[in-house]
Amino acid sequence: MIPYGHQSIDQNDIRSVTEALKSDWLTQGPAIEKFENAIAQKVSAEYAIACSNGTAALHLACLAAGIGPGDEVIVPTLSFAASANCVLYCNGTPVLCDIKLDTLTIDPDEVEKKITPKTKAVIAVDFAGHSAEWDKLRLIAKKYNLILIDDAAHALGSKFKGEPIGSLADLTTFSFHPVKAITTGEGGMVTTNNKKFADQMRLLRSHGIIIRSLLDVRQGDSLSDLDWQQEMIDLGYNYRLTDIQTALGISQLKKLDRFLLRRRQIALRYIKEFSSIDEIILPPNHKNIDHAWHIFPIQFRSLDRNEVYNKLIKLGIKCQVHYLPIHLQPYYQKRFGYKLEDFPNSEIYYRRCLTIPLYPSLTDKMVKKIILSVQEAVGRGK
Repeated sequence: MIPYGHQSIDQNDIRSVTEALKSDWLTQGPAIEKFENAIAQKVSAEYAIACSNGTAALHLACLAAGIGPGDEVIVPTLSFAASANCVLYCNGTPVLCDIKLDTLTIDPDEVEKKITPKTKAVIAVDFAGHSAEWDKLRLIAKKYNLILIDDAAHALGSKFKGEPIGSLADLTTFSFHPVKAITTGEGGMVTTNNKKFADQMRLLRSHGIIIRSLLDVRQGDSLSDLDWQQEMIDLGYNYRLTDIQTALGISQLKKLDRFLLRRRQIALRYIKEFSSIDEIILPPNHKNIDHAWHIFPIQFRSLDRNEVYNKLIKLGIKCQVHYLPIHLQPYYQKRFGYKLEDFPNSEIYYRRCLTIPLYPSLTDKMVKKIILSVQEAVGRGK
């Protein structure tokens, strides 16, 4: 069975983690800052804050943005639930928004329609690795004085009109889950060019505690005399990433360009092989986007998606569906009253989408098997 996604781990990764295990630091050590600096440089951001997972990154971003009771945040309904949950964690209100079918990302025109005096931020998702329309979103944010948050869990290495994802929004979040572009097992990162945001997130990811006494410093004691004193100055969380995980991330990041190249090679092969099949709608691949190809979601014009899925399982191809729209999640329907047909574009996509396998360690033989299996499942076997 070929899975839809899989990590790519080699001996260099194992060696890097082994060295971390043998070091003096298993957590809160020097590897954290090294990984943060490497990510910041890669995405052209001033600051990067490592944390325990992508959801924690979204929560920290919302906290830094000052989201709180009474605040509304506009979020695309086509995304993983965490994109909206992070607003609820801050006692804000996620206001769901539909997507554009030609990009599968949040529709800027719909965003503007949903802005109210309570709107404080917009979260956009670079779905599948294809960036949102950041030029339009930035104009809207400037017009209404909103904070832009980029959920870029799918998009490490992607670019929008030549600008790297990670520096286009006020705050950008990444995930290092095993199926993402690079992995730390579990892990996340927030990038920003705002020092105030960065300082706040560093504080909140570790219980809101600082290791020094401002009072004693004012009295003339040196910092070296105070490194034992831990003072909680805000209500924070334990969202730390370990040195073991960041050792893996540092090693993985060195291979990111190679991973992205292989993903793009496979994606282009799929596009070539499936473009002549009328039944298949290919994922967007606009010319001004450097697509990260985190996933490869195809759609079917008339075939039953579930039937195709079952056929592919029998042929040894494990696919996935990304995602049940947030407004159709039982929790959101119960709490906010969302119902079927509230966001037609997202529902059209959901009913007919299927994510086929795409990851760097797929061999040419495996890719050929996937292609032949999809062709057979849609009635175009050769």
